[in-house]
Amino acid sequence: MENLFIGKNGSKRWLVFLITNILCFLWFSLNYASLIGSKTEIKVNSREEKINAKSKVDLCWGRYIYIHNLPSQFNEDVLENCQLLTRKTDKFDMCLFTNNSGFGPQVENFNHGVLSNTRSWFFTNQFMLDVIFHNRMKNYKCLTNDSSLASAIFVPFYAGLDLRRHLWGHKTSVRDASGFELVKWLTEKPEWKKMWGIDHFLVSGRISRDFRRKSDKNSEWGSKFRFLPESRNMSMLSIESSLNNIYNNDFAIPYPTSFHPSTEIEVSQWQDRMRRQNRPYLFTFAGARRSRNKGSLRDSIINQCLESSNNSCKFMDCSSSGSSNCDNPLNVMQVFQKSVFCLQPPGDSYTRRSIFDSILAGCIPVFFHPGSAYAQYLWHLPENHTKYSVFISGKSLRDRKSRFIINETLAGVSKEEQESMRQQVIRLIPRIVYADNTIRLETGFEDAFDLAVKGILDKIETSRRVIKDKEKAMDSIR
Repeated sequence: MENLFIGKNGSKRWLVFLITNILCFLWFSLNYASLIGSKTEIKVNSREEKINAKSKVDLCWGRYIYIHNLPSQFNEDVLENCQLLTRKTDKFDMCLFTNNSGFGPQVENFNHGVLSNTRSWFFTNQFMLDVIFHNRMKNYKCLTNDSSLASAIFVPFYAGLDLRRHLWGHKTSVRDASGFELVKWLTEKPEWKKMWGIDHFLVSGRISRDFRRKSDKNSEWGSKFRFLPESRNMSMLSIESSLNNIYNNDFAIPYPTSFHPSTEIEVSQWQDRMRRQNRPYLFTFAGARRSRNKGSLRDSIINQCLESSNNSCKFMDCSSSGSSNCDNPLNVMQVFQKSVFCLQPPGDSYTRRSIFDSILAGCIPVFFHPGSAYAQYLWHLPENHTKYSVFISGKSLRDRKSRFIINETLAGVSKEEQESMRQQVIRLIPRIVYADNTIRLETGFEDAFDLAVKGILDKIETSRRVIKDKEKAMDSIR
């Protein structure tokens, strides 16, 4: 066979073959490099996308909460035996208020244009916060069944309702029994040993003082649950915290009102409604005299209200013999909506549910003791209390010769100042209501529950950092 590269055209053929092979090699090399580069870029981008995707999906990191599955004796059984919650002196059967996830019976009468025409008004009892909070927590968007991921552990013990069953006519050992049994159960769980209870919290619809009995005399009030060493490690959210909170484990959150909206629009519409209210009364007091405390602050307030000139004050008599039914939110809202200021003196304790009823009605609260609000509700009310309230010293009210100090003080607030404070009060409404627990609220709306959860998570995280810093310091010494 003739050699293709020999002859007169052989040199040309050789040159063409050589050039063709060189071009093919260069083409292949360039495409291979391009291919390798493309694959490398895909891998990098894919990794970055996975990282970004994880951070976008896990928005709950740092906010996970684990709910202990307590034995039913600590919560469900309390509701099933709700007849034990009712005292002979109670106006209503307490079982009524356990309905609708603790909101109580729904208000059916929307006459007089007082309440918004929605299904969001209930006859809510002020002591039902244990149940309301637990049911809201069940729908918390960052729950986890893996306690190792949790930033906080929720203990759904109905401490307030459990204590109510045994407050009157029972020995201290009976009042304390559930508390002892609870801490025994908790300390046997692996979650406890993680931070020895510092990351645990519970909620009570009673004031903190009710769980701080200092002796074992049967005549002493309440239980000693918060004095148990294990309980001290946990945080309690209650309707009134202890002012002597040396362990920094008590936090006040709002009393439940009767308004439980399910959408942000409902809240916004109610706020607009309160801005348009005509308020003929300068100030209002809803409450009753304390028969065992003659000459008390309340007596002075009621007297000044009744003696005020030009009917500038409206007194809503909430005593058993009074003409007002203060348990009906329709009656309370009707009066508060017509008032510029609402007086909020201490009662059996420093705080009152009426504080939050007045805010809900756009009525500027007037306080007579800093423990009624300023030293409480730090997660829910502004630090600068002059923006939303007026303070009149209870001591000056009793000591001053003028019988009309309240009227004089409030009449001295200019219309511009009134308007500014009222607008601030109305802006607070979303922060002090507990929304309907069956529907998750729209983005951007934070209610009393949301702020409480955010507050306790921050507190626990701060404690966690302190513990880690101490451990680092100890390691450096060693």
